[in-house]
Amino acid sequence: MVRKLIYLVRHGDIGLEKEKRYIGQSDLSLSALGREQAVLLKKIFSRVPIDNIYCSDLLRAQQTAEIIASAHPIIPTACAELRELHMGTWEGKSFFEIKAKYPKKFKERGEDIVNYSPPKGESFADCHKRVIPAFERLTQSNERTILIVGHAGVNRVILCHILGIPLENVFRLEQNYGCVNLITKEGSQNRLKYFNYDNKSGSIQNGLNCS
Repeated sequence: MVRKLIYLVRHGDIGLEKEKRYIGQSDLSLSALGREQAVLLKKIFSRVPIDNIYCSDLLRAQQTAEIIASAHPIIPTACAELRELHMGTWEGKSFFEIKAKYPKKFKERGEDIVNYSPPKGESFADCHKRVIPAFERLTQSNERTILIVGHAGVNRVILCHILGIPLENVFRLEQNYGCVNLITKEGSQNRLKYFNYDNKSGSIQNGLNCS
């Protein structure tokens, strides 16, 4: 049985980590640091045979994918289904602002992270229904090695699916900017080989050299 390799990557930094905002589907570009992270990913993956690259159609994911792809004869395929969780009217607002203005709604989301959706936004259950069919479709192709550039929320949903754990645990899975997860797929069996490898101290390179 053919084993497939799926590299699941989070896009690079967007310069808002310290502000703790609901970014969701706001279409932001990479920061200078984010571009540096993407260039390092390009350097690392230049030594990895890749058949295709897929990404969210949001700018930060496309920019990351395009930089990685520049080391390969590949044009990334953008997929709207891989967009980040839509935060509705909370988009762009800080956690502090939402907690202060809408304490009840803020609390409700914390108590039911799977099913609660912000006004005009998505719940993680909604995100799961959108993302997982797309992930399964992309990974059922004849391509043996693919790379997917997603977002923190999207990647966490995929990882919960791969590990067979409830979505209630979604925030127990860290996804740093520019991190890499390696999933192996043999038939219907998915395994997580590497998780949240970031690009500090060559940890991605060391991990991939072991694969």
